[in-house]
Amino acid sequence: MPPETLEEAAAAARACTRCGPALPLGPRPVFRVSPTARLLIIGQAPGTRVHATGIPWNDPSGDRLRSWLGMEREDFYDAGRIAIVPAGLCYPGRMPRGGDAPPRPECAPLWHPRLIGPMRQIRLTLLVGTYAIRTVLGRQAAAALGQTVQDFAGPLARGCFPLPHPSWRTRAWAAQRPWFEDTVLPALRDAVRAALAG
Repeated sequence: MPPETLEEAAAAARACTRCGPALPLGPRPVFRVSPTARLLIIGQAPGTRVHATGIPWNDPSGDRLRSWLGMEREDFYDAGRIAIVPAGLCYPGRMPRGGDAPPRPECAPLWHPRLIGPMRQIRLTLLVGTYAIRTVLGRQAAAALGQTVQDFAGPLARGCFPLPHPSWRTRAWAAQRPWFEDTVLPALRDAVRAALAG
């Protein structure tokens, strides 16, 4: 039997119902893959607005992420150049005390190898948020998010760029860490430009 193609893996992922009983809004995997993508964005999991529209990062967090990247919506959604595969493909629900629940733990081990593995042209992977960082870097990530983000050069040497989640809460986080805007964001934009060049 020939190996699974990216198109076959994507079709299977879109039809996935494995976590269905645990998902308050039901399964609706939201992701974008392409064999020609140069940049991969791994976020945490879709929120309610993304679940409703089926468009990844189609919310205020996405607006903030695009601002960090210095990128217009049209460029961000160029599926031939930018792939988007979150740690959890479906909206996971809410935490009892507010905020979205973590991505379902079954999701990344099941789908990341099948969706990301075939994308051979990826030059840079953005790890957006603590869950995305832990999913990819595991024990290589520092215990504190700020330290992992500030020490981005280590992961960047392995093709990954760790970032905080661009939610409204990040404004206060960034205000207390001026190095994020002064050092991290310029390096991020340079890395993204280099990944997408050519």
